[in-house]
Amino acid sequence: MSLNQLNAISPIDGRYRSKVDSLANFFSEEALIKYRVMVEIEYFIALCELDLPQLPKLSQDKINSLRNIFENFNVDDALVIKEIERTTNHDVKAVEYFIKDKFDALGLERNKEFIHFGLTSQDINNTAIPYSIKEAMNEVYVPLFMQFTGVLKTLVKNWEAVPMLARTHGQPASPTRLGKEINVFVVRLEEQFNLLNDIPSAAKFGGATGNYNAHKVAYPDIDWQNFGQNFVQNKLGLSHSFPTTQIEHYDHMAALFDTLKRINTIVIDLNRDMWTYVSMDYFKQKITEGEVGSSAMPHKVNPIDFENSEGNLGIANAIFEHLSSKLPVSRMQRDLTDSTVLRNVGVPFAHTLIAFKATIKGLNKLLLNKAKFEKDLEDNWAVVAEAIQTILRREGFPNPYEALKGLTRTNERITKKSIAEFIDQLEIKEEIKTELKN
Repeated sequence: MSLNQLNAISPIDGRYRSKVDSLANFFSEEALIKYRVMVEIEYFIALCELDLPQLPKLSQDKINSLRNIFENFNVDDALVIKEIERTTNHDVKAVEYFIKDKFDALGLERNKEFIHFGLTSQDINNTAIPYSIKEAMNEVYVPLFMQFTGVLKTLVKNWEAVPMLARTHGQPASPTRLGKEINVFVVRLEEQFNLLNDIPSAAKFGGATGNYNAHKVAYPDIDWQNFGQNFVQNKLGLSHSFPTTQIEHYDHMAALFDTLKRINTIVIDLNRDMWTYVSMDYFKQKITEGEVGSSAMPHKVNPIDFENSEGNLGIANAIFEHLSSKLPVSRMQRDLTDSTVLRNVGVPFAHTLIAFKATIKGLNKLLLNKAKFEKDLEDNWAVVAEAIQTILRREGFPNPYEALKGLTRTNERITKKSIAEFIDQLEIKEEIKTELKN
């Protein structure tokens, strides 16, 4: 049976594949293999720049030919490596053998033992995976995040002057403005996004147990720690973690996942508010011709986009939580649990993308029901009590809170008229009564 969207086990590769296709370039098995090839090639080029007597000084043409191995990497190359892996039963070793075959074709057969020289597989994985996450963030996540907040900012501007009855504990509360309430989410999201920019994309590169043992034995006069730092930071554009054990400690990666989780939690909060406003009839929704809201009730237009988003964000956060709590924990110098877990790193990103797109779709379908906003305000004159008692406090009126409490906490409906009558019976100056009525 060939894999397709109908028989895929995960909805990411099934129902939602078209929404997350862009992530395949960073988190698929083919992508992981490509990033590993890239690190191995760039490492060999960096070794050649040390002018070691056993290695050639590479011409620019030769460097370009080496980089073409990963720049032109395709699914056929990935399949060759997977076939080699059938024999090696080791994914990184299969990459090494693949590159050795390429070296033969490039006339570098005498130098191919310097592929993966002095390294352990985690030097490749712990650079390839952070590199892929960094690229996915920059090329997929950040543009979508900017689109998302851009939609929210447009709504803030469009609705900045729309008065709205606030609700605290589900009860009518002091009035607010719709645009301001949306802007709360914009600011929350942007503050968390700023924290993302402070988190390094950290990578481990230091040999079998992080000490450059093999490098030092072979070339004791070279400052290998400086080499590793230069390679990771200046060649790959990552932050060099040192010292480490055999693996990256993943603390910074955990911080990234925790921040992404907080952003998702803010979006869940937004989804639930929008869902509630739709249920309160504050918003109608644009109707798409041919779309069905309910299989039994033809009148319904359900807020399914906000519901879809909330569900996907819940799954994303559950996995981000496991990644951030599990990855920094490893038995002594290394165990293999991180390898299994890291293969799922694209999953929460995919559910996050699905969710963001669903929320954007839901927001773009909203139609302001201004009459409902106005009716709710008109039906809840009691909420001006805060303003009245605050002015009375200013004027030194005795027990203003209690006076308003007696007026507003009755079962009788509070109206503009009853508020005015209450003000008229207060023993205060006429100009203060006018101010209160205004």
